[in-house]
Amino acid sequence: MKFGKEFNSQMVQEWQGAYMGYNYLKKLLENIKKIRDQNAESHSDHPQARKGHMGRKLTMYRAFSGLTGRPASPSRRKDEEVITVTPMQHEGSENYCHTTFLKMSEEGAEFEVDFFKKLDDEFNKVLKFYEAKVGGVKQEAEELSKQMDALIAMRIKVDKPCYDEDSSTGAESESVVDTENQGGEHMDVIQEKSEDEHMTGEKSKFKEFKPASVEILQHVKINVDPVTPRSTLKNFVISSKLEPSFSKFELKKVEARLQKAFLGFHQQLRMLKNYSILNVLAFSKIMKKYDKITSRNASKCYLDVVNKSCLGNHDEVNSLIERVEAIFVKHFAKGHRSKGLKFLRHRNKEEKHRTTFFLGLFTGCSVALLAAIIVFVHTRNLLDHEGAGQYMSNIFPLYSLFGYIVLHMILYGGNTYLWRRLRVNYPFIFEFKSGTELGFREIFFIASGISVLALAAILSNLDMEMDPETNKFPTITELVPLGLVFVVLLITLCPFNIIYRSSRFFLIRGMWHCICAPLYKVAFADFFLADQLTSQVQAIRSLQFYVCYYGWGDFKTRSNTCREHSTYKFFYIVVAVIPFWFRLLQCVRRTIEEKSTMQALNGLKYFSTVIALIMRTLYDITRQNGNGYTVWRIMAATTSGFTTIYSTYWDIVIDWGLLQKNSSNKWLRDKLLISNKAVYFVAIVLNILLRLVWMQLVLDFNVPFLHRNATTAVVACLEILRRGIWSFFRLENEHFNNVENYRAFKTIPLPFYYENKIL
Repeated sequence: MKFGKEFNSQMVQEWQGAYMGYNYLKKLLENIKKIRDQNAESHSDHPQARKGHMGRKLTMYRAFSGLTGRPASPSRRKDEEVITVTPMQHEGSENYCHTTFLKMSEEGAEFEVDFFKKLDDEFNKVLKFYEAKVGGVKQEAEELSKQMDALIAMRIKVDKPCYDEDSSTGAESESVVDTENQGGEHMDVIQEKSEDEHMTGEKSKFKEFKPASVEILQHVKINVDPVTPRSTLKNFVISSKLEPSFSKFELKKVEARLQKAFLGFHQQLRMLKNYSILNVLAFSKIMKKYDKITSRNASKCYLDVVNKSCLGNHDEVNSLIERVEAIFVKHFAKGHRSKGLKFLRHRNKEEKHRTTFFLGLFTGCSVALLAAIIVFVHTRNLLDHEGAGQYMSNIFPLYSLFGYIVLHMILYGGNTYLWRRLRVNYPFIFEFKSGTELGFREIFFIASGISVLALAAILSNLDMEMDPETNKFPTITELVPLGLVFVVLLITLCPFNIIYRSSRFFLIRGMWHCICAPLYKVAFADFFLADQLTSQVQAIRSLQFYVCYYGWGDFKTRSNTCREHSTYKFFYIVVAVIPFWFRLLQCVRRTIEEKSTMQALNGLKYFSTVIALIMRTLYDITRQNGNGYTVWRIMAATTSGFTTIYSTYWDIVIDWGLLQKNSSNKWLRDKLLISNKAVYFVAIVLNILLRLVWMQLVLDFNVPFLHRNATTAVVACLEILRRGIWSFFRLENEHFNNVENYRAFKTIPLPFYYENKIL
C-alpha cells in the first residue's frame, strides 16, 4: 500500500483537517518534476549539457577513494546547502519556523519556493494543533490527580485500614501534581509516592507507611451526573452537588466513574501519540520525495527541525501514558498488569470467517425457502383459494412483523458497509463499547438468520394447513407464528455470552432509555433508535395484533373479532403515537438541559406528527365503520400535509445539513462523503416522495390486485426504506460536525467537585 493511502487510513478521522496535507504537497512536487523535466528537455541539445554528460562518464575512471574516504570539506557542504530553516521564537507569532530557499538562481526556483512555503504552513498548523492538545491533556492530568487524591482519601474513610496513627503525621497524598517539574522536558503530572519500594521486611514497610490525608474530603462534594432516573430526580429536586455519604456503594460508583475517565484519557493520549508519529513520518516521506525529484539533500536540514520540535519529541505524552497505565493497574486492576493493560489498550475487532460462511449459508437457505413458498402457492393455487382472504386478514399481519425487521436490518447493514468504506466513525458516534460493534457481515448474518426462521415457519404453516393429516389440528398450525416470536425473544434476552450479547444488551438498554424518556440523559444512540422506531409503527401494530389474536382466543377459529372491540381501537391509536411520544420527551429533556431553541422546534415537529397520526387513525376507523368521515378526512389531510412539509424540511436542512445556498457545492453542503453530487439530489427527491406515501391513507388510494393488508405492508416497507436513506445522511452530517469541531472523544464527567479551587 502506498504511503498516501496508509496515511489516510491511519489518521483519526475527526482530526483529518489538522493533519499534514500530504496529498496536496505531493501534487506540488509533481508540478516541480514536470517543470524540471521540461527544462531538461529544452537543454538536452546544449553543448554544456553534453559536456556535463561526458564529465559524468569520466568519473567512472577516477581513482577510487576507498570506503572510508574523508568527509566533504565544510566549504563544499556549505555550497551544497539548499535551504535554511529558521525557528520563529518571538512571542505572539503563529508560525514556528520559516524556510528560506537558497537556489533562487536556478530555473523553476519559484515553484520550489512555493513548495517550502506550503510545507511551512502545514508544519505550523500541525505543531499548533499538537501543542494545544498537549496543553489540554496536561490540564486534564492535573484534574485527574486531584480526583485520585479524593478517591484514596475516600477509600481510607470507608475501608478504615489498620496502620500506626503515629506514622501518619506528615502524611502525604498518594496522587499529587509534580509542580516542581512542570514545564520541564519530562512531565509527571500524575505522581505516586510509594516509599515502601526500597524497604526490606514487612515490619519496616508497615512502620514507614504514610497514608493519604483525609482532610481533603472536607472540601469535596460528589457530582450528580443526571444520566439515570434517580440521578436526574436528585439533580432536579435536591442539587447537582451532594455531600459524600462514605458508603461502600458510593465508593464503588466513584471508582467506576474514575475508571471510565482513565480509559477515555488513555485513549486520548494514544490518539495524540499516533497523531505525532504519523505526521513526523509524513514530513519525512515528503522531504525524501523532494530530494529524489530534485536530486538535492534538503531533507536532513528540515527533518532536524521537525524532530527537535515537540511534535518529534513526544516524551511528555509517553510519560503520561506510562503513568496512567501504572496507576490504572494499581488502583483499578488490583495490580494485575496484563489484565489492566488489556482493559486499557484498544484492540481492533477481528473478522471471523465463520460469520461469512454462515451468512452465505443462511442467505442461500432464505432464497431457497422463498422460491419454495412461491412454487407452493402457485402449484396449489392458493391465491384463488376460498380461505385466501381469511389468511391475509389474520395470518399475514403476524408474519409481516419479521419482514419489517429483516428489511430494516438489511438497510442498517448496508449503511454500516458504506460508513466503514467512507471512513465514518460510527462506533464512536453511537458510543459502542470498543471491539463490540457489529460490522455489516454480522448484521447481514443476523438478518439472514431471522429470515430463515420466518420463511421456514411460513412454509411449514402452509404445508400443515394443506396436509389432511395435520389439518385436523388447526390450533397447532395457528401457534407457529407465536412460537417464532418466542424464539426471537429468547435469543434477544438470552443472558449467556452468545450471539453478540453486548450488542443485544446495548439494544435493550437503548429501548429502555426510550421507554423511560425523559428520565435518562439523551445520547445520540438513544434518539437515533427512537427515530428508527417511528418508522416501525406498523411493526408495533403487528405486535398489538399478536396480543389481540392470541389473547382473545381468535386463533382457535382464525377470526379477528377483537379488532371490533373499543379497547383494540384505542390502543391502535396509542401504539402508533408511542415512538413519536418518545422523541417528543427526548426533545423536551434536551431543550431543558441545553437551553436549545432547535430542540424545542424539533419537539414541535414530533408533536405535530402525533396529532396527524391521531387524525389519520380516527379517519381510517370511521371509514371502515361506514360512518360520516368527511370532517375526519379534512382534518387528517390538513394535519398530515402540515407535518409532511415540516418533517421533510427538517430532514433535508437540519438532519442532513443540505440545501445550503452559499456552500461550495451548490445547494448541498461544503463537505460531502460521496463525490457524485447527483446522489444527494436523488436522495432529496426520494425523501419527499416517500414522505408523501403516507398520504395514501387520506386519499383512499388502493391497488386493485392487492389485499388491504398487503398494501399497508408495502407502504410500511417504503417508510422503512426512507428511514434507511435518512440514517445514512444523518450520520454523515454528524460525522462532519465532529470533524469540524475536532471531536474525537467524549467528555466524561468526573465524580468529585472541589469547592476550594486552590486545592
